Amino acid sequence: MAKKQTTNKVEVEQPELKATNEMQEVFVEEPTKAEVKKPKWDVKDRTYYLKSRQKPLSRSIKSTDIYYFDEEEGYQRELKYCKNQQTSFVDEMKGDQRLSHIIFRNGALFVPKQDTVLQKLLSLYHPHKDKLYFEHKPIAIAEDQIEVLEMEIEALDLARSIDLDMMEAIMRVEVGSRVSEMSSKELKRDLLLFARRKPRLFLELLSDDNVQLRNFGIKATELKIIKLSQDQRHFVWGSNDRKLMTVPFDEHPYSALASWFKTDEGMEVYSNIEKRLNA
Repeated sequence: MAKKQTTNKVEVEQPELKATNEMQEVFVEEPTKAEVKKPKWDVKDRTYYLKSRQKPLSRSIKSTDIYYFDEEEGYQRELKYCKNQQTSFVDEMKGDQRLSHIIFRNGALFVPKQDTVLQKLLSLYHPHKDKLYFEHKPIAIAEDQIEVLEMEIEALDLARSIDLDMMEAIMRVEVGSRVSEMSSKELKRDLLLFARRKPRLFLELLSDDNVQLRNFGIKATELKIIKLSQDQRHFVWGSNDRKLMTVPFDEHPYSALASWFKTDEGMEVYSNIEKRLNA
């Protein structure tokens, strides 16, 4: 009797196929175009004023034959103000075009919120905007005024705390050599007035280290410790006329001296002058 052959099934483990970059199917999401959002138009009454100081009883500005370059469209578009149209762009108008005038009365033009076409023409597109006239913007004016007031407060606060030498240096820029004849009280008063009247300039001068060096050089010259030549080309010692420095061409003598004081040679001279001033 023949034996029945049995075969053992051997399961061969299939190697795991690793996906390569070439085998993987990559799905790239197409970038969506960002929507260009036009600024929202604020519906409100608006007032426009002529920039000229003269306020004529009436002044007309062009309401036709004017153009605006539309960057989005890429070409010049003709403008016209017609009260019977809903746009100021001629290529968007429909039907008859009844031209209207744009007239300032006593230097001003009030445009109610219902007349959006004229408002947009004057505020956005008209070529004479900010040249012949400007739009009155109370919020922007308030922001500017707040900035100036805050600057005044900062300037006055700093003016109260600076020392006498710095006061003199700053006020010398404003009043010149007269500062040497002022008492400390007069100097303080005029400095506070200057800080309130011209806060931006005051803060700039306060942060300029050359201001104090210029004042130092001027004081030394007034006391004849050093001298400036008649042609304003050289600084020399007052005692022996030995040359200290040459003023570069087209530069203010005391500004040049202030810069020179920062050099190695200038620092030695500065120390020498300082000792004489404090003697």
